[in-house]
Amino acid sequence: MSAGSKPTGAIHPRSLALLAGEGISTAGYYSKSWESLPAIPDIVITVCASAAGEACPTYLGPVLRCHWGVEDPAHATGTDAEIDAAFMKAYRILRSRIEAFFALSIDSLKNDKIALKGALDKIGYIGVS
Repeated sequence: MSAGSKPTGAIHPRSLALLAGEGISTAGYYSKSWESLPAIPDIVITVCASAAGEACPTYLGPVLRCHWGVEDPAHATGTDAEIDAAFMKAYRILRSRIEAFFALSIDSLKNDKIALKGALDKIGYIGVS
C-alpha cells in the first residue's frame, strides 16, 4: 500500500509518464491519505526528505517504522530535462531499495523485529552519495 500525509489528489503526470516508460502499470492507483488505508500495515516506510520541506508523519499504530528519505521530484526546478532527471533519480533510488527489500529473507527476519528494523534502516542508505 502507498499513501501520503498530504496527498494532492492527483498523481504527478511526470510520475505517470516515467512509470509508463518503465513498463509499470498505474491502473487503479490514485492519490490517497495514509489515514484512509484499508488496513493497518505491518511496516511503515516513510520516504519524505526534510530538504524538500515535506511533512513526515509519525504513523499511529503498532507498526515497525523506518525512513528511506528521498528528495521529492515534484519540488524540482530547472529545465524539463533537469526535472525529468530528478524524477528518474528518485525512481532509481526507490527501485533499488524496493529490490533490496524483496531480497531480504523475511522468513528468517519476521520473528526478529530488531534485525528486521536494522535491515530496513540499512536499505534506507542505498543510493545515498
